[in-house]
Amino acid sequence: MTYQDILYETRDHVARITINRPKQYNAFTGQTLRELTLAVETAGADDEIGVIVLTGTGDKAFCAGGDVNWEKEGGLRRLVLEPYVFHVTLSRCPKPIIARVNGYAIGAGNHIAYFCDFTIAAEHAIFGQNGPRVGSPAGGAVVSYLTRVVGAKRAREIWMLCRRYTAQQALEMGLVNAVIPYEKLDEEVDRWCQELLALSPTCLKILKASFVEEFSYLFGHGDQFRRYLATREFWEEEQQEGARAFLEKRPPDFSRFRRRR
Repeated sequence: MTYQDILYETRDHVARITINRPKQYNAFTGQTLRELTLAVETAGADDEIGVIVLTGTGDKAFCAGGDVNWEKEGGLRRLVLEPYVFHVTLSRCPKPIIARVNGYAIGAGNHIAYFCDFTIAAEHAIFGQNGPRVGSPAGGAVVSYLTRVVGAKRAREIWMLCRRYTAQQALEMGLVNAVIPYEKLDEEVDRWCQELLALSPTCLKILKASFVEEFSYLFGHGDQFRRYLATREFWEEEQQEGARAFLEKRPPDFSRFRRRR
């Protein structure tokens, strides 16, 4: 399989999947998501693979979420019609997945990281959501699962205020498992891989399925909130204001949409 937006490598029973869009801070488009889904499914079905490592190219970003230019052209709206299910792919993959966070994990980059089984972050990594700031809606399990990771109050803070958190703050709130100097990040990730590879793969598969079963009912609700609450006017006006403001490097003005309601 030839990929355009990602790199896929297998070595020593580990599959390494790398978002390869460094100029865009490894932000994704629909094509990137399709390739990521295929790569995770491929690794999950490969009997020779015991662990999957998900990361981004370079030292600036793990993933900065959706590419705003792609979102401005309607890419995000099309994902509502074809529900965004990469978080389901990560959860239902039978192999343990480690997020190697090598920089910014913003927006979808953040929730991709917290849907992985383990998250190992470089000291300079930054975490946070972006949705309300740029008019990019999310709903269902993508949002609510975070309450199981950091608790309800902190999850609301992360999603609704769009604050930024250092790797150390993320560690303290339970968003990551370990924080490591960047130059030792690969060494630490390899150590976790070897520890997992020394264990029974069937037992790990059962354990992961058991953890996922506890919240799998959330998947059924998927994007229904976005489908019914994000109207045509939202996509044509409010979402466009968020995207334009981001691209123009100015604060968005959502005040007129609040008054209309």
